[in-house]
Amino acid sequence: MTSLFAAARHCLDARDPDEKVALTHRYAAAFARGELEVAGDAPPPEPIRMPGRPLRPRLVHPRELPRRGFGTVEGRAAFIHAIAHIELNAIDLGWDAAYRFRGLPHRFYADWIAVADDEARHFVLLRDRLRDLGYDYGDFDAHNGLWEMCEKTAHDGLARMALVPRVLEARGLDVTPGMIVKLRSLGDEATAGILEVILREEVAHVAAGSRWYRWHCEQSGIEPRSRFRELLGEYASGQLHGPFNLEARLMAGFDEDELAMLASMDL
Repeated sequence: MTSLFAAARHCLDARDPDEKVALTHRYAAAFARGELEVAGDAPPPEPIRMPGRPLRPRLVHPRELPRRGFGTVEGRAAFIHAIAHIELNAIDLGWDAAYRFRGLPHRFYADWIAVADDEARHFVLLRDRLRDLGYDYGDFDAHNGLWEMCEKTAHDGLARMALVPRVLEARGLDVTPGMIVKLRSLGDEATAGILEVILREEVAHVAAGSRWYRWHCEQSGIEPRSRFRELLGEYASGQLHGPFNLEARLMAGFDEDELAMLASMDL
């Protein structure tokens, strides 16, 4: 296979998580070696209503997911499962960006393929930890919120960059430090260490979203701060809450004015 877009679609369509991970690593390495072509005359992308998924976990509305504390092994396993599900979705989000948006600079594709490759590694770390605790991916229910936002922004690369990396994925920058502290207080150093790796690398992923959001704005002659606020109101009402990890968000490409705006918004 020599087409980047065909490789991306292959990864998106893979139903088995192990296959999705293996294909992601294979194609990311091939792209880095210059073996996958980004064809300038490629046809438009085909619609993807749902990427390949295993039969489990069962996808439910977020309100149907039970709240569990970290005080039991099952509770911690359910938490790890939720993060693993996010990481599996994030593999598809990276590949979908590379597949869906055509005619962009080579760096755009390099960024999102690298993100997919990182997310695949994160998923394996979390799945292995689940297995250490006697569980596996699919043992708990999950929701489909990340992919639903992917579909909502399929028509607009600017909206995708604003809302998936800079809103949904950036939420992890805000909440993960507290989770690490809580896990360490319970003596779960193994899970805390995995989350530290993920937190450190997710800063770069959100930064890629910031970079390409501003690139889209510049190409279209759009003022990025006001448009970001408009997009939050259009797509993410009720989803964005503080407190925000200001240091991590600054490293991830938010500026002081944007952070002040987020702090002032009651979404």
